[in-house]
Amino acid sequence: MAMLAQRVHRNVHCQIDAGRTALRGWRQILKGVLALLFFSLLSLQAGTVAAQDFPTKPVRWIIAFSAGGPTDTIARLVSAKLTEAWGQPIVIDNQGGAGGTIAGAMTAKATPDGYTILYVSASHAIAPSMYKALPYDSVSDFTAITIIATTPFVLVVGHGVPANTVAELIALAKAKPGQLSFASSGSGASNHLAGELFKTMTGVDIMHVPYKGQSQTTADLMSGAVSMTFGSPVQTLPLVTAKKVKLIAVTSRTRFFALPDTATIEESGVKGYESATWHGALGPRGMPRAIVDKIQREMSRALHMPDVQASLTKLGVSAVGSTPEEFSTLLKTEVPRWSEVAKRSGVVPQ
Repeated sequence: MAMLAQRVHRNVHCQIDAGRTALRGWRQILKGVLALLFFSLLSLQAGTVAAQDFPTKPVRWIIAFSAGGPTDTIARLVSAKLTEAWGQPIVIDNQGGAGGTIAGAMTAKATPDGYTILYVSASHAIAPSMYKALPYDSVSDFTAITIIATTPFVLVVGHGVPANTVAELIALAKAKPGQLSFASSGSGASNHLAGELFKTMTGVDIMHVPYKGQSQTTADLMSGAVSMTFGSPVQTLPLVTAKKVKLIAVTSRTRFFALPDTATIEESGVKGYESATWHGALGPRGMPRAIVDKIQREMSRALHMPDVQASLTKLGVSAVGSTPEEFSTLLKTEVPRWSEVAKRSGVVPQ
């Protein structure tokens, strides 16, 4: 009995010691959690204070396109309003070339403090399908701020092309495989993939002809050197008005506000077809949320000012001003979507 009592005594003490050890462990964990919560609150408070003061110096807005085009024009419209609101200059830095990847690489390496912003278009989501070794990840290496605007392409053909509707164009292309061609503003550009999507969804064989400038594209389209293009409204519709090219359809899922009487490609029989380009603002990965929200709010406010709206309408674009989450979701959707289109089209990454 004495030995049994000793064993029970030892077991009780062992359980008590184990309980004390476990309690000390839980106390340490609780201290760690409280410390983490404390520093997180400090960090959040510091970010909020920083956002209240932001910006205290010029903000660099890198534009992934050359000066003078529609994208550059939109950026300057918005940046002028940001300068007025913040009392700090927004410095436009045009870094065109390589499908926007030069500007992307510069931004991805920048300090995520809100003083470097990147203006991109849909080509940002297409780039992973066009280049073998991008120096950044188009989604994870950036902080989404807002979708600035959207616009469809307009499908036009030269007067030498005997087609006036999408159905007639498809029939012509199938009757003459490889003989029709479509111009784009470069391999990997949004209107290049718009053409590739059209080819894969209709089963036609149309040759892609990349260009570096709109002027040469226009000249060759009017002369018949190329058959068609998926052009931006602001650059292409004046040619339609002047009767230098024929308007066939618009590429958005719904009708374009500037062309309410023009059918979409989907309405014309290609079910599910949609290819609209978008414009957006990104920052480097890791930007404080409070600063992201401040930039987003001010951009959205600027985009919906009457004078900015009027200018955007003339450019054929619709203002958006989305939340960061909506833009992040768009990016995560667009990258795999265009990757699949590129693969089906046989596009070989450079």
